[in-house]
Amino acid sequence: MRLRVSWKALVLALFTGSQSLAQTTINLDTPSFTVQLNRDAQTLFSLKPKGVSGGFDFVPSDQMSLRSGNGRYHLGDITFRARRVGSNAWVSADSASSRRAVTALSVSGNTLAAADLAPTLPSNSLLSVTRRWVLENNQLELLFDVTNSQSAAVEIGSIGAPLEFNNIFTSRTAAQTNELCSLFDPYIGQDAGYVQVTPLLGTLPPLLVLPVGKSPLEGWRFLPESTSGAPNYQSQTFEGLYEWQFHTLAYAQNEWSSVTPWNAATSVTLQPGQTRTYGLQFRLGASIRGIEDTLRAAGRPVVAGIPGYILPTDQTGKLFLNYASAVQSISVSPSGALSWEANSEARTSGWVGYTITSHTFGRARLTITYADGTVQTVHYFVANGATRTISNLGNFLLNNQWFVDSSDPFTRSPSVISYDREVNAIVKNDPRAWIPGLSDEAGAGSWLAAAFKQFIQPNAAELAKMEQFVNITLHGAIQNADVNFGRNKTLWPILQSVFFYEPARAPGYAYPSSINWGNWWSWNRAASYAVDRAYDYVHVIAAYWSMYRVARNYPGLVRTTWQWYIQQAVQTIQAMTGGRVGFVNDGLMGETVIRLLLDDLKREGLTANVTFVEGRMRTRATTWAGTRYPFGSEMAWDSTGQEGVYAWSKYFGNTATATNTLNSILAYQPGVPHWGYNGNARRYWDNIYGGKLQRIERQIHHYGSGLNALPLITAFESAPTDYYLLRVGYGGLSGPLSNIDNGGFASASFHAFPDTLKWDAYSGDYGPNFAGLAMGIGTFIINHPDFGWQAFGGTVTATSPAVQVSVKDPVRRRVFIAPLAAMLQLDAGAFSTISYNPTARTVDVTIVSAADGASSPASSPNGRLVISQTATISGVGVLRPSTNLAQDAGAFVVPLSGGTGRVTLTL
Repeated sequence: MRLRVSWKALVLALFTGSQSLAQTTINLDTPSFTVQLNRDAQTLFSLKPKGVSGGFDFVPSDQMSLRSGNGRYHLGDITFRARRVGSNAWVSADSASSRRAVTALSVSGNTLAAADLAPTLPSNSLLSVTRRWVLENNQLELLFDVTNSQSAAVEIGSIGAPLEFNNIFTSRTAAQTNELCSLFDPYIGQDAGYVQVTPLLGTLPPLLVLPVGKSPLEGWRFLPESTSGAPNYQSQTFEGLYEWQFHTLAYAQNEWSSVTPWNAATSVTLQPGQTRTYGLQFRLGASIRGIEDTLRAAGRPVVAGIPGYILPTDQTGKLFLNYASAVQSISVSPSGALSWEANSEARTSGWVGYTITSHTFGRARLTITYADGTVQTVHYFVANGATRTISNLGNFLLNNQWFVDSSDPFTRSPSVISYDREVNAIVKNDPRAWIPGLSDEAGAGSWLAAAFKQFIQPNAAELAKMEQFVNITLHGAIQNADVNFGRNKTLWPILQSVFFYEPARAPGYAYPSSINWGNWWSWNRAASYAVDRAYDYVHVIAAYWSMYRVARNYPGLVRTTWQWYIQQAVQTIQAMTGGRVGFVNDGLMGETVIRLLLDDLKREGLTANVTFVEGRMRTRATTWAGTRYPFGSEMAWDSTGQEGVYAWSKYFGNTATATNTLNSILAYQPGVPHWGYNGNARRYWDNIYGGKLQRIERQIHHYGSGLNALPLITAFESAPTDYYLLRVGYGGLSGPLSNIDNGGFASASFHAFPDTLKWDAYSGDYGPNFAGLAMGIGTFIINHPDFGWQAFGGTVTATSPAVQVSVKDPVRRRVFIAPLAAMLQLDAGAFSTISYNPTARTVDVTIVSAADGASSPASSPNGRLVISQTATISGVGVLRPSTNLAQDAGAFVVPLSGGTGRVTLTL
């Protein structure tokens, strides 16, 4: 039943003293917003941007009657911890914990509303707080005047402003969710920090929450609320709310004492009678792509990192700063993790450039202090050398996670199985049957990553095991011909899990008694053997496709023919789309692989298969074209369907659907100077289903990062001057690199709550994330109007007379030259260097048999180069080799001598 709360009901709701807020309002007006405050609390009730049709509201005003009680946070509340100097005990205060009507104060000048918060704060709170809503330079601001009301000095160990925006999806239709709701993410950058609130349509103007005065975004705390009752706080339909923290020492000394916070924790001491003002400004941006322009217009520091903020030790990064005040100093924590030097690459005034070199694996914080005292932090993750990291991953998957046990009753042997890094052991048992059961995202994740690793870096010893897995366990257990799948016995369905909890069907198996097997997800055999979840089929298709690519291009490394692998991929599509499998008309995680498979079917001349796959995909795309919001999944709202919807809508020319899908992604995949949030698509419930630490929380670089980046990077390739797409897309594609630890273990995601800040111990559903990296990452060469010649994924070593780039991305199979809209791809071999001469209109390509850092590199007598143009650019022709080269299935065969080959391409 849909919840419908009328405006009349909201206005007439009764105020119940300390239990809830009345729903009557104070109406205010600013140049950018129509504003309503709750009359009794003077917290924000409604914030509607002007010029936006449909009554869009950044604040969930239609949910306020459900959120009026104690402990429900609203924008305008305040929390803090303070203590008298000399005392060790912090005294906590929270304006939401026990509501009372605040004392309204008279206003004048630019003050729109003001109140003394004493009635709704504890009597022992040590501080007096006056809250003011003001209009400063035509911008709405929220100010807290915090006064030491004691006769002794008081230290403020934490102080924060809860933020409430409409991220409540509960009881909403798909249209209501997309048209009414927003998501918000922080840049936890101290004085330069901000919060961006992006409407889910992706086309409405975003809201930026900026600091006023010295009001740093030092910490970002999840706000605990009751999870009982509508609108279902901290659930799949309502992630929850967060708090902008100006100081965090009291938390760092207590709840967060076991972690290293994003920023150094601070406190402030007020002398008796002293007042300090903290504030937030609410500024409307023109567009999501224009957020940095809005920041510059507001006089805030802006940074642009290339290729982003995940930096392998074998790459150099660039950091460009734009702020009115000069840089006074730069420091890094931990010491020596990064080094930097100024460069002269910026082309336009206002920008200052630095070259960043990474040294020490793990998190690193760069602190920039400007001459005016403004402090900005930029958060990096230092990865090991990119190709070495991929090599380490393969070694870990095919050794530490390799499971062999001929007595296993669930036919899981041999396989690459889930892993628990905390105990350094494979996960043979978990109450969520799919995790030890080799299917679904969290069970298939490890073997899926292993398959894509072989596509990137084929390794003979690892491939020997992968062939065992594919031929015995995948094609025989996970894909099970004995399960009833209709009359067509040639089609093998995909099980939801090969593991199950049913002692009578697994006699002698020691199910651990320490596990609660009573939840719904401890499937019995019948539930595990269900074959109606389309998501599971894509992972199998991907495994076959990856092995096809190895067999086709490195035939000496495998025994099975490429024809068998590619045919199995097609037959799995036939099984998935044959009418007996559910969710097939949703966008499916990782299904870009089907799009790549279709290209390969064309190249191989398998016309009947091309016709079949195109026909099945066209049916789905036609369905999506008739729906405004075709991004759904098995969840109420999701960020998984967009990848597939975009891929096929673009392929079949459904431009409106592709554009709507791209805009949807831009709304939940931010671009900020923080490795964890940059390119990190919104995911917040999957730790319940795939993590060891199970809770609803903003996940960092879960598989949404890699998969949602695929449409962004594809769109950039079609519009190669839309650098916002490149920056966010590359951030998402490189996200999966950060999940891989020093030993090669890959975690499902990083826990973002400030009391945790660590990678989850389970491998879980990492595989789809790595699939995004494998299919989309490369080296992207651009000529940026502000920053000149740059290479995302490579190092520019010269710019005249030719632009020379050393290819350094993790895969080294894709190079995109943006000014030419030219995509160079390798089926075999690895790119080493690219030299583009704009005057001579030539591209010199150096190919090696295997990338540096790849362990036990597979040798190939030839490079196999595919050239394509992704967009039409006036005056730019088509690249072709300057000498005659043999062709095979659409690839130019480049002979390698001594492991190296060179070819010149001309326009």
